[in-house]
Amino acid sequence: MSAAAHPREREIAADLRLRAARPPVARLSRKVLLVGTATACVAIAGAVAYAMAARPGAASRPELYAVGGPPPERLAALPADYAAAPKLGPPLPGDLGKPILAAGAPAPTMGAAPSASPEQQRLVQEGEAARTSRLFANEAELRADPSPSNVGGEPVVGQGARAVLDGPVDRRTVSPDRLSAPASPYLLQAGSVIPAALVSGIRSDLPGQVLGQVTQDVFDSVTGRFLLIPQGSKLIGLYDSQIANGQRRVLLAWTRLILPNGKSLVLEKLPAGDAAGYAGLEDQVDRHWGALFGAATLSTILGVGAELGAGYRDSAILRALRLGTSDTFNQVGQQAVGRALSIPPTLTIRPGMPVRVLVAKDLVLEPYSG
Repeated sequence: MSAAAHPREREIAADLRLRAARPPVARLSRKVLLVGTATACVAIAGAVAYAMAARPGAASRPELYAVGGPPPERLAALPADYAAAPKLGPPLPGDLGKPILAAGAPAPTMGAAPSASPEQQRLVQEGEAARTSRLFANEAELRADPSPSNVGGEPVVGQGARAVLDGPVDRRTVSPDRLSAPASPYLLQAGSVIPAALVSGIRSDLPGQVLGQVTQDVFDSVTGRFLLIPQGSKLIGLYDSQIANGQRRVLLAWTRLILPNGKSLVLEKLPAGDAAGYAGLEDQVDRHWGALFGAATLSTILGVGAELGAGYRDSAILRALRLGTSDTFNQVGQQAVGRALSIPPTLTIRPGMPVRVLVAKDLVLEPYSG
């Protein structure tokens, strides 16, 4: 009963199936593939053997040049080997070998010449002296009088290191300098630091002066007992407004020191640094990205606006006008972007920024008395 119902169920399931029967897979015969591959290999091997085999019945090709004849006269006149080659003298510098050789050769002896005037004799002597003069200076003279190769030009990379290596050797083993006594007991020696703070701010768009104020008392460098610069002294300096692209620090130099009692001292542009000792000051940097993006957007809008009115059915006059307008807008956009790129960054140093005066020379002062 169950065996008879099993085929019946299969038929019912086949009738109720929603999907179509899968197509049978077509397979290639392995024997056919092997036979085809072997036949192709045999054919290739036979073609290679046939191409590489010599052909005895083929006629010899004519030579492109004459062989077996006598050598040319120029070739026959050359020496048979290097042993018979003539010995050459020492090499002469550059392309002036012949003039140097001619200058070093002795003058041929001439017969008795008729008497000449003193002027002619002077001209002959000058010509002989010019002819027998040396054309090149020796190496010792060149080293004794070196001349720079790029006077007024840009420095060559590695030129400084090369000059150090090629320079004269200092054979002194003892320094000629001796210790010197302090110029005054009230001395602020080089290497000292004067702490201060900015009173006025700095903006690098325009050059100007800057005002600072000493924030701590400064004593002498020898004993440390004499008060030389009291707290509250004023500092006057200058800053550099020539800012290059990528620069983040402002160069600052101090020119004058004014004490609270009215006395002052010229500082001769002593350098300024930050609290960590780095040269210059760094605070806020404005790269003018807004102006650059605005110029780029303007250039894009002008270029797109010139192309929007283009049509395939325009006349020659309209196309010429459109092309001229497009080129003009393109140039205007490029000029706007170029001006935005040429704007240097604006560096701003806010008031109150800590600053240090780096003493580069000994300062002779006096004890402060208010």
